[in-house]
Amino acid sequence: MEEIKRFGVSIESGLLEKFDRYINSNNYRNRSEALRDLIRKELVHDQWTKTGEEVAGAIVIVYDHHSHDVVGRLLEIQHDCSSIIISSQHIHLDHKNCLEIIVVKGKIDRIDELASKLKSIKGVKHATLSRSTLGKNI
Repeated sequence: MEEIKRFGVSIESGLLEKFDRYINSNNYRNRSEALRDLIRKELVHDQWTKTGEEVAGAIVIVYDHHSHDVVGRLLEIQHDCSSIIISSQHIHLDHKNCLEIIVVKGKIDRIDELASKLKSIKGVKHATLSRSTLGKNI
């Protein structure tokens, strides 16, 4: 484990009260844990703003598998992007709706392009890209 450094933070009392409520509602044990987590979140966000970076993430889509050719289009796009797809999981939500989780690793622009293609398919009801990191710079 890396060496722990201590430092002081000056903050307005109202903002500190809101932060303490945030800590309690998110089950952090203390302010340090919450602050570390928020810093990491911002570092991941910052990493995703730099073109050419290699990152990881998950694309989650919900779709009507009865919609004309939605499954075929989803598979075609995924096969075209197999170099950045690590894994995928298919879940039957009910008789009509499916959820798919596609784990990706690669260059930001390729991942963004894949997510955009998937969400634009007719029959896809919802799509979201959860952005993460390879953990090397955090």
